[in-house]
Amino acid sequence: MPEQRSSQWYEGTDRNAYIHRAWMRRGLPANAFDGRPHIAIANTASDLTPCNSHFNEVAESVKHGISEAGGVPLNLPVVSLGETQVRPTAMLWRNMAAMAIEEMLRANPIDGVVLLGGCDKTIPALLMAAASVDLPAVVLPGGPMLTGTFRGVALGCGTDVWRLSEEVRAGALSQAQFLKSESSMIRSRGHCNTMGTASTMAVVAEALGMVLPGLAGTPAPDSRLLEGAHDTGRLVVEMVAAQRLPSSLLSRGSFLNAIVALAAVGGSTNAVVHLLAIAGRCGIELSQDDFDSTGSDVPLLVDLQPAGRFLMEDFHRAGGLHAVLREVRDLLDPTALTVTGRPLVSYLDEAEIFDREVIRLRAEPLQPHAGIAVLYGNLAPNGAVIKPAAASDHLLQHRGRAMVFDSVEDMHARLDDPDLDVDADSVLVLRGCGPKGYPGMPEVANLPIPTKLLKLGVRDMVRICDGRMSGTAYGTVVLHVSPEAAAGGPLSLISTGDIVVLDVPGRRIDVEVDAAELGRREPAAASTAAYANPTRGWERLYVDTVQQADTGADLDFLLGSSGSKVSRESH
Repeated sequence: MPEQRSSQWYEGTDRNAYIHRAWMRRGLPANAFDGRPHIAIANTASDLTPCNSHFNEVAESVKHGISEAGGVPLNLPVVSLGETQVRPTAMLWRNMAAMAIEEMLRANPIDGVVLLGGCDKTIPALLMAAASVDLPAVVLPGGPMLTGTFRGVALGCGTDVWRLSEEVRAGALSQAQFLKSESSMIRSRGHCNTMGTASTMAVVAEALGMVLPGLAGTPAPDSRLLEGAHDTGRLVVEMVAAQRLPSSLLSRGSFLNAIVALAAVGGSTNAVVHLLAIAGRCGIELSQDDFDSTGSDVPLLVDLQPAGRFLMEDFHRAGGLHAVLREVRDLLDPTALTVTGRPLVSYLDEAEIFDREVIRLRAEPLQPHAGIAVLYGNLAPNGAVIKPAAASDHLLQHRGRAMVFDSVEDMHARLDDPDLDVDADSVLVLRGCGPKGYPGMPEVANLPIPTKLLKLGVRDMVRICDGRMSGTAYGTVVLHVSPEAAAGGPLSLISTGDIVVLDVPGRRIDVEVDAAELGRREPAAASTAAYANPTRGWERLYVDTVQQADTGADLDFLLGSSGSKVSRESH
């Protein structure tokens, strides 16, 4: 075993080494400091992150694996972000969590780390941190919840919240029945059971090569998750011995493999901003256009909500990620490595589809071309994205009058007005929701259908926003419009009544207003200033330094890696 990084703290007879050892002797024996690797479990467990509330049990299995392999396991609670709980949006703190985790990994006497995440922003933040500090690291996804049912029908958490709430607004479901479904929605521990952002990021992390192969998608209550946690603990000790670092594993090919996986499983558009941010920390060239050029011709093979019918428990039962990737093996980079040191493709030979309704054969896809489409035009000079698999076919080419809302509050105040001047062909535009403008880029882009149209049977409309959409959501939604309105983007110039043209096959999103007229218009004041107008704290730092969605919405000074070295002693 090579000399450990932790020995810089513990080795020697001087006062500083004494202090470092003595204070850790509350539980650690003397032989814990004999050169064994010290492994942190970066644990995002929190009662306020409900999807991660079972992680302390999972961490115990990791500890057993680390100890069995000769390492010293150390629980390290880190910033945790509950997607359903924190206001104004968890995305506001993704970069803060990544920065805090990075600094704690660097500052402490550890040789490797298990990244224990699940809820939407935790895996991205953990990976961003690990890439920047570059210690041996492996992701352990916490797993999706089991399928709940309501009135005999399976519930997709998140997706069916949107669906059922719209049914209430349409008068097709009573408020009492809606509230009754609440106790059925979340059946067990674990994150969302749809192919939302949490499931997507677990799958994407494995496709990147950063998860023990075959583990992503294992349901949270499944005993095989604890088995995988134990094996992950053993693996990280091996990774330290081999000095298998994120910088030696993550390549451009790894990210392109992740994009192929994202398309094939019908994953969340949120993966775009997260993968771009992780690549930025790795110093790997990746752009939003790669999601279109690499992913748009990949077939959609997984029939999961929100783009399909089934849920994550079915996906795992049907063969999981490896069964999907085997069908598109020819599209994968065969040289991209995993945390085991072996290529990702080397794990696909024995993969098998056990339910061809849930996971389709390459020759029988749900859609022949899936992935994320990137649109450009005079409304989005730096791009916008749309998920065709979650959209309505008849709206992918559309022309209609804009109905513009300057903020979420403006939208809520007017959306249900029976005199709102909209029809089924209208294009709903919501601005002031980008990284700077909210601040934090919330999941509001799939704004509700106006009540007057719901009552007429309308269930989808073209919607445009500089914010994000929940991975559990669906609809013909153009989102991540860049530059955002608050950064002076053209979205701040559009007016109600302007004609908007969406052409997904042509990759265009435009407003039929000539450049001269747009140049004469003044930006709408309500959409160009950060809503909170922060004067201190994290929000001020965030608004001053956050980049736009097209590059991952990271902070400008956090790009790249600082490594694991700490130059000075603490005493």
